[in-house]
Amino acid sequence: MSGKLKLFKKVFFILSLVIVIASLFIIPQMLYAADEATTTTSEIKPEVKFDITYPELKAKAGAQFEFKADVSFTGEEETVFNLTAEAPQGWYVSIQPAYEQTEISAVKLIPGKKESLKFVAIPLTKQEPGEYDIKIKAASDTIQAEAEFKAIITATYELTFTPTNGRYDMKATSGKDNHFAVQLKNTGSAAIEKITLTSSGPDGWKIKFNPSEIDKLDADKTKDIDVTVFPPDRTIAGDYMVTLNVASENSSPKMDVRVTVQTPTIWGWVGIGIIVIVIVGVGIIFAKLGRR
Repeated sequence: MSGKLKLFKKVFFILSLVIVIASLFIIPQMLYAADEATTTTSEIKPEVKFDITYPELKAKAGAQFEFKADVSFTGEEETVFNLTAEAPQGWYVSIQPAYEQTEISAVKLIPGKKESLKFVAIPLTKQEPGEYDIKIKAASDTIQAEAEFKAIITATYELTFTPTNGRYDMKATSGKDNHFAVQLKNTGSAAIEKITLTSSGPDGWKIKFNPSEIDKLDADKTKDIDVTVFPPDRTIAGDYMVTLNVASENSSPKMDVRVTVQTPTIWGWVGIGIIVIVIVGVGIIFAKLGRR
């Protein structure tokens, strides 16, 4: 029995010795691996990103678009990022600090601190209604980020109605057709359809347009219109007001024209003739009285 006990003690001693020796090699390796894992986990991956609240803006043709965004950086130390813009042909993009008017091309970012920027998109040429994509890139030597914005140009509808000669008055003879030339121009950014012309004036006056209806007038196009004004016979000489109206679903301008009515030439000669007859008659009467 004692022999077995001695054998057991020897085996226990050997196993204990093996465990101790193994521990001397395994535990440091485990600690090193754990430390390495901790070190790897604590490393910060550099990253730059944009935070955009309003990526799409709408405006009428010719207007500027002002986009805003916060840009932030995650990394070990402050880094300078170059800023560039990509826009459609005919556009210019100015990159500025959010609360300044200074144009910039780079920004220094501090880890954990955001910078507020604005991007002013300016159409240098006339742009048709539609959607236009604008991209902003922030890039350093190793990392970069991109922001996308959309400028939406909405159509404008506007007609201008003016006299061809620039004068808002005309002379007219009663009992005759008197012509007055006007121009209708589409100064909006989209075509205007179903345009009609009407008028209002003194009772008994006839006012006609040629043409009186226009099916379609494209943007930047002009239409010449002849207006015929007919004051009735025996209209008293003087100034009268006539209103010319344009009607469409999108724009309805009007024009007031002062019409100076003159006595017809024939009536002027009649008047002169009457005066001559009166003078001659008076002369004859005085001559007869003188002979007596």
